[in-house]
Amino acid sequence: MDKATWVLLLCFYSFLIGNLRAQEIEQSERAERLSGAAGDVLEDNPVGRLKVYVYDIPSKYNSKRVKKDPRCLTHMFAAEVFMHRFLLKSPVRTKNPEEADWFFVPVYTTCDLTPNGLPLPFKSPRMMRSAIQLVASKWPYWNRTEGADHFFVTPHDFGACFHYQEEKAIERGILPLLQRATLVQTFGQRNHVCLKEGSITIPPYAPPQKIWAHIIPPETPRSIFVYFRGLFYDVGNDPEGGYYARGARASVWENFKDNPLFDISTEHPATYYEDMQRAVFCLCPLGWAPWSPRLVEAVVFGCIPVIIADDIVLPFADAIPWEEIGVFVAEEDVPNLDTILTSIPTEVILRKQRLLANPTMKQAMLFPQPANPGDAFHQILNGLARKLPHDRSVYLKAGQKVLNWTAGPVGDLKPW
Repeated sequence: MDKATWVLLLCFYSFLIGNLRAQEIEQSERAERLSGAAGDVLEDNPVGRLKVYVYDIPSKYNSKRVKKDPRCLTHMFAAEVFMHRFLLKSPVRTKNPEEADWFFVPVYTTCDLTPNGLPLPFKSPRMMRSAIQLVASKWPYWNRTEGADHFFVTPHDFGACFHYQEEKAIERGILPLLQRATLVQTFGQRNHVCLKEGSITIPPYAPPQKIWAHIIPPETPRSIFVYFRGLFYDVGNDPEGGYYARGARASVWENFKDNPLFDISTEHPATYYEDMQRAVFCLCPLGWAPWSPRLVEAVVFGCIPVIIADDIVLPFADAIPWEEIGVFVAEEDVPNLDTILTSIPTEVILRKQRLLANPTMKQAMLFPQPANPGDAFHQILNGLARKLPHDRSVYLKAGQKVLNWTAGPVGDLKPW
């Protein structure tokens, strides 16, 4: 198909979708919602159904790290900071550990940044191990279950495997001392050594105030068909191009850099958020890990997420109808993206847009301060509540040990 034909097709799609979308909005006074579990879960209220005890551990494990480098408050791993702050003020918090259903250990393992703002995961295992040793020696609750009624927020690229390259993360595996705990993590990929059974998958952190400051009128036409801004090759960390995004991003660039239906670039314009609100489809390809903040941004801005990450486990999958609001494209099918997206019927696109317009979808993807009903904080609490009551088998007999405290790489055993 020549360039002129592509341009005509883009104009046609923009005109058709823009007009039909306007008609749909005019005819409907409220956004469409799904019936059944998805809508019900979003209205769950965990207050009264669980009690969480927050360990008061030295500030060197948490707040002092933020004070040293405030950038930790805005990067995509900041959920660990805001979850801690939320729990300290939440009605589910109990100051009596004897009545607690869950115990939370507030360790900010991603708040160690390079000058460029990238998190360094290399000290994280030692830091986490140090915190667990402290909790186990000062309080009796860890030793009753060896962490089976404890949860941790581990928002690294590959969760508690604590590395940003998949090959290295797999080699490390999940920190042995976390094998019985529940992990609240951004990483989720089926049949992967870094995804622990029973983990709660959450969205990456996107600053809510920054997002809401860029909202444009909902009637603005969606004149961009496909939108993406980001890396296609990570030359610095993967000079040969064999690992980064498993080649999916490189394939997007090689196949569609000159396609007028695709507005893609490595440049990150000041109008990035506004542009997403003008786009019909937003590409959400894997990077080093299967997920990225683009997933949050796409949902919040009503741009249909095109998820390119085989076997991804999406955040709050029992609350967000991902199959209904997104488009899933296998990594090997990236060269056919243009055909796949232009083949989606207009009525299907409009329904996905209506569902994305539902405020509850957007709320569930964000960590606002103060918290709001149905937001990401409450989705996490709902996830914890659904795992209650704990099976009696998690409580160990006197003197019984399950975890191997000397397991793991030698470097992890050094003091922190």
